[in-house]
Amino acid sequence: MWSVTLHGLLALATAAQALPAHSISSGMENLKAHIKRVVILEMENRSLDNLLGGQKQKGLDNPIRNGPFCNPYNLTNRADGSVCSRANDFDSITNDPDHAVYGNNIQFYGDFTPDNEAIASGRLVPTQQGFVHEQLRLYGSKVNRSTLAQQVMNYYTEEQVPVLTALVKNFVTFNHWHSAVPGPTNPNRLALVSGSSYGHGTNDASFKVRGFNQTSIFQSLTERGHTWRNYHDPAGGTGPEASWFEWTYAAGLSSNIVDLSQFYVDAAAGNLSSLSFLNPSCCGVGTTSMHPSGLISAGEALIKNVYEALRASPQWEETLLILTFDETGGFHDHVPPPLAPRPDNLTYTASTPAGEAYTFPFNRLGGRIPTLLISPWVSKGHVEQQGKNAAGDVVSYSATSILRTLGYLFDFEPYNPRVEWSPSFGHLINSKARKNTPTTLPAADPFRS
Repeated sequence: MWSVTLHGLLALATAAQALPAHSISSGMENLKAHIKRVVILEMENRSLDNLLGGQKQKGLDNPIRNGPFCNPYNLTNRADGSVCSRANDFDSITNDPDHAVYGNNIQFYGDFTPDNEAIASGRLVPTQQGFVHEQLRLYGSKVNRSTLAQQVMNYYTEEQVPVLTALVKNFVTFNHWHSAVPGPTNPNRLALVSGSSYGHGTNDASFKVRGFNQTSIFQSLTERGHTWRNYHDPAGGTGPEASWFEWTYAAGLSSNIVDLSQFYVDAAAGNLSSLSFLNPSCCGVGTTSMHPSGLISAGEALIKNVYEALRASPQWEETLLILTFDETGGFHDHVPPPLAPRPDNLTYTASTPAGEAYTFPFNRLGGRIPTLLISPWVSKGHVEQQGKNAAGDVVSYSATSILRTLGYLFDFEPYNPRVEWSPSFGHLINSKARKNTPTTLPAADPFRS
C-alpha cells in the first residue's frame, strides 16, 4: 500500500515539475479549457471617470455613483475657486490634455517633479487635484477656463456612449485597472505587449525603427506553436506593436501585420489566430481610437463592429475579447494610482515645462483606464475590483495583467518582476457559457462637436 502511494506521489511531483510553475495555479482551469482565442482591442487616452463616469452599474466607483469630484482652478491659489465633475461631455476635444510623465505628475501630485523617495515610502501620495490647473496652463491663453475645466472633468452619460453601456451591462468591467506607465501612448502600448516600456517615457523615434529587442507576446506565442495577427488600420496612428520588435522581421513574420479589414474576413470565416491584436486609427476627426481629437462616437462604432463580428463568428464560443485603453490621456480620475514593482532597472528623464529635470523610475502605475472582458464565458454585468496576485497580495490590475493571464493560457513565464506581480483575471472565466449575450449593440451616433 505504501509503495503504491509513494509511486503516485512521485508521479504527481514529476508531472508538476514538467509544467511551468504558474500553469498549475488554481482558478485557471476554465480559462485553459474554454478560451482558445484572445482578441485585444486597445483604444486611446481615456480615464475611467471620464469615459465610464456616467455608468450606473453597481460596483463602479465613478462620479455618478460617488461624486462629484472637484479640482481647483489654480493649485497655488485656491481662492480662484474650483470646478467639479458633471454629466455630458464632448464628442471631440481639440485641446488635447497633458499626458506626459511630468503632466501626470502635476495632475496626481501637484508638482512636475515630486519626490520619488517620498512616493516610494508612502509619505507622498497622489491627491488627483491638478487636472484643471494643467489644462489651464496649456490652453488658458486662448480658451476660457470653464470650457477647459469641463474638458478634463466632465463625464459621458450612459446615453452618450450606448455601445459601452451595453457592454458594461452584459459583461465584466474592471473598477481598478490602471495604465502601466503614468505617461503617453507608446510606452504604455509597449508595456502591454512586452511587460516594460524599456526605459522609454515618450513617443520617441525608437518606435519607428524596430527599436526594441525584448521578448514580446508575439515572440512567446510563436515559440510555443501558437499563431497571431496584428490587425492595423491603414490610416495609422497606433502601433502596429508587432512592428516595433526586430524579432518580428528576423523571424520572417512581418506578414502577420495586416490591414484591419482582414479581421472581419477572418472572424466571419472562423480563421482567427490564437491572438488577434487590433490597432484603431488616431488622431483627429475621422479616426476611431477615441483619442480626444477624434469622435467618441466613431470609437463606439469601431467597438460595435468588432463585437458584432466576433459575436457572429463560428469562433465566438472559444473567444475572449479584451477591450482596454493605453492611458488616461490627461482626463481626471479621482482614484490615486498605486505603487508597483519596477519591471527592470531602467529610468526615463524628461525636462519639465519649468526647465527642471525629472527622472522616473517606473515604480508606480498610471491612472485608471476603462477595461472590459467580453465573452460568453464571463458573468453578466459583473464589476471586478482588485485582484489577488500569485504571492497572495490584493493589488490593482494593469496592462501587464494581460501578459500574466496569457502566460497561464499559452504557457509562458512572466517576463519581469512587474508581470510576475500583476494579478491574473483568469478566474473570471466561468465553467459554463452564457446563451444570453447580445447579438448586436446599439447604434453609435455622433452627439455633438
